[in-house]
Amino acid sequence: MRIRNGLLACLFVFSSICLYAEAKPKPETQTCASCHQTEAMEQPLSQMGRAMEVPATNDVLPAHPKLETRIGAYSYSVETHGSKSVYTVSDGTQSIAVPVLWALGSQAQTWVLERNGQLYESRVSYYPLINGLGITTGDERLEPKTLEEAIGRPISNEETKLCFGCHSTGAVVDHKLSLATMKPGLTCEHCHVDAGAHFAAILADADNVPIPRKLGEMSAEDTSNYCGQCHRTWETVVRNHWRGQVAVRFQPYRLENSKCFRGTDARISCVACHNPHEKIVRDAAYYDPKCLACHGPAALSETHAKACPVAKSNCTTCHMPKVPLPNKLMELTDHDIRIVKAGEAIPE
Repeated sequence: MRIRNGLLACLFVFSSICLYAEAKPKPETQTCASCHQTEAMEQPLSQMGRAMEVPATNDVLPAHPKLETRIGAYSYSVETHGSKSVYTVSDGTQSIAVPVLWALGSQAQTWVLERNGQLYESRVSYYPLINGLGITTGDERLEPKTLEEAIGRPISNEETKLCFGCHSTGAVVDHKLSLATMKPGLTCEHCHVDAGAHFAAILADADNVPIPRKLGEMSAEDTSNYCGQCHRTWETVVRNHWRGQVAVRFQPYRLENSKCFRGTDARISCVACHNPHEKIVRDAAYYDPKCLACHGPAALSETHAKACPVAKSNCTTCHMPKVPLPNKLMELTDHDIRIVKAGEAIPE
């Protein structure tokens, strides 16, 4: 299953070891929020925290109680009543209706469905850009010949494991899909593999408390590979021969293609621009200080970078343009940082 936009790059990172004062919470009430209150409040509302949702907690579906579209010989609808959403496909004579089990993506959404023991990726998805339904990105070439095929693309157990492994927490146990332990969205332990041991040691007042690895202490290249486990690494994109506009979806790959990328320079890493605990910031001006950390007057002698002769603000609007995917249903920020020239092809 493909990884959706909106899926854009956030990972949950502890800022420091939990230090307890004398009046620490009782063990039965202690959680990660006992020490990391700000992160614990903000991260569940971020795109990564909401990477997977059930209809009962989904904001998009109740806000659009009846979504409809027609594609070729088949019509589609997604109707929401209370905490339940039903996905229906019809050929005009017969119809198949199945409940929406999970929604993947915090803005653009694709739904996971089940029929007769088989999981499906919905053939249509919701796109904010058109405020409606369109063909699921990546499934444009599928041509269903039966009503059953028109539901969507069947997904294997292995593919479900990979997909749920990036959109939820606890979905993979001992290399196997485990829906019983799965929690929708990303929580602390999804990205902090030692979070359980860290927390258990604190509860036990252990002398040695293992500290989960911090992305802020990793090199730019290591961070890119770490985030790329879900957002796709440079090697993964090259190996699969993903080229053209579609590759804009894979931020670590695009970032590493940038002329200014240095694998050892923390100023050009994923977390240099994005706080993993917060929602993605859409204001271009927010990123100006991050660009000027290398291209500002104080850094030029050190970085040997060039100062922009055009402007000193809203840098990303010129150097990281919005690029529509081939289906025109999604528009993503290109992380291949460059001087963009009018009319030139999107670099691969």
